[in-house]
Amino acid sequence: MAGFKALKGQGHTPTLFMAFLYFDMSFMVWTMLGPLSTEIAEALALAGHIMTAGEKATLLSLPILSGAILRIVLGFGVDKFGAKKTALVSQLIVIVALLSAYIMGDTITYNQLLIVALGLGFAGASFAVALPQAGQWYPPKSQGIVMGIAGAGNIGVVIDFIFAPKIAELWGWEVVFLVGAIMAIVTFIAYAFIAQDAPASVYKARPKKLKDYGKLLKDKDTWWFSLFYAISFGGFVGFAGYMKVYLMNTYSVDMEVFGIDVLDESNVKVIAGYFGALCIFAGAVLRPFGGSIADKIGGVKALYFFYGMVFVLVALTALVELPFFIAILVLFLIMANLGMANGSVFQLVPQRFGKDIGIMTGLVGCAGGLGGTALIKTLGWSKGAFDGYAAGFMIFAAVVVVALIGLSMVKTRWRTTWGVNSGGMI
Repeated sequence: MAGFKALKGQGHTPTLFMAFLYFDMSFMVWTMLGPLSTEIAEALALAGHIMTAGEKATLLSLPILSGAILRIVLGFGVDKFGAKKTALVSQLIVIVALLSAYIMGDTITYNQLLIVALGLGFAGASFAVALPQAGQWYPPKSQGIVMGIAGAGNIGVVIDFIFAPKIAELWGWEVVFLVGAIMAIVTFIAYAFIAQDAPASVYKARPKKLKDYGKLLKDKDTWWFSLFYAISFGGFVGFAGYMKVYLMNTYSVDMEVFGIDVLDESNVKVIAGYFGALCIFAGAVLRPFGGSIADKIGGVKALYFFYGMVFVLVALTALVELPFFIAILVLFLIMANLGMANGSVFQLVPQRFGKDIGIMTGLVGCAGGLGGTALIKTLGWSKGAFDGYAAGFMIFAAVVVVALIGLSMVKTRWRTTWGVNSGGMI
């Protein structure tokens, strides 16, 4: 709580709130296809198109992939045109995609759904707008908590898991897109009137040229931060995207404890969705606390702890056949530590690349999205190759070890170079 109190009298609270709301709504829209995949597949089948497993994977991964790449594009827009203009244009594209899906409804084709999925990628790319817009208003010592609050908008995926399937059951899957469009329009109007770009007196930055971005890609710290975020956010969004499938494939029989008929797949999906939402919620809501902890003890030390916990918990999941409730607790803690690690990474990024925060948020955010895609593919490969997930979890645990080694390699240099004058804890 001290971290939140430290923001009093600083920055621009309305903009910080709108950055959170914009990212929350956008993250909800970005991950909308996952909870609706079964209903959409059934609608396409009735229209004569039975999706193959490959087509379904392509449809579900396309928003994540396009969102990852578009984070670089929107990051460029933030530096070139300002965060607010970039956000408004992006939100309009998302609204059009949502309304198009609703209007076409059951007549929509698979190829049209792919175009909608591309449009939803702009929602995922909102990360590259919301975080720098909030961060530009605040001093280096408060970047952890500020970036954590703005980034906690990823709680939107929890809303998807809880409400989207029920809305689809009552009124049809296309109505979920209408509800999303209405929420996006309300957010668009509120954002247009309330959110503000930081004035030059607060955030001084020269207009960027393309060669400036080339210089950033040559900076080895860009790649280190990309690696760290590919693991923390990639782990979060990857486990979030695959959580329901993993729980259904691994623990469906254990759900009899709830009096659920496990032969009724729809009941299993509901229970798996609720428990998945609980675990995802932990990572989303605790992101600001991770940033606040990093503000106090330094981002590097915080990442040591969070990554260390993730390694132990993921290795435990891989090596031990856990009972259902213990497995849920472990998954909850994995997601919590990944969420706090996200906040810690972005406590460091603005201190190292303060004047290039727009494009750096795009580059690092892109790495996070690609990391999530890789994790989903790894878990799917593990299930197909070994009829289980142990290999997939062990690979992720090994990658976390690489991050811990990387922290050991950079911490002294960071603390004795740019960290000396950064204004915050390193």
